[in-house]
Amino acid sequence: MKVIGICGSPRKGNTEWMLGKLLEEVAQSGVETELILLRKLAIKGCDGCLSCELGGKERKGHCRIHDDMQSIYPKLLAADGWALGTPVYFELLSGMLKNFMDRTCPIWTKLEGKPVVGIAVAEEGIGKAVENLRTYSSICGMQWVGQVTALAKTPKQASKDKGLENRLEKLASKLVNALKA
Repeated sequence: MKVIGICGSPRKGNTEWMLGKLLEEVAQSGVETELILLRKLAIKGCDGCLSCELGGKERKGHCRIHDDMQSIYPKLLAADGWALGTPVYFELLSGMLKNFMDRTCPIWTKLEGKPVVGIAVAEEGIGKAVENLRTYSSICGMQWVGQVTALAKTPKQASKDKGLENRLEKLASKLVNALKA
């Protein structure tokens, strides 16, 4: 089994740390993990051409945009579960993660049933960020397992919160149980 983490943060900080801690806990259960840092990839925005949906047999399920998403699609499909992580901007998920979600249009119908968890970290308030993650997973037919949120102003603040570590451990356990169900 494999869980893939998708980090939608433009910097190394709390979101990446939280996803890393979650994946570390998942790995202790014998599940393979991988963390994808969107900030290190060149992913263009979806242009809404619909060729992935309406482009005939040869194009259906394939994006015509050639960038780093082409190497991510097989990983997303092969993973048994996902962990989505985002910093919160204006009480919504990051543009980087939203762009990634938009670019999963060619494969979204193949994600059904995959367990998914969400992580969101904000300076002041989580707002609708987790709701954004849940809506995406619902549209894709994925199984929402749960979320952990945190408030942190500085890049290393979350790593000092022992209660947060405990909540991440519990979420990892829920994700592993969902994988085995």
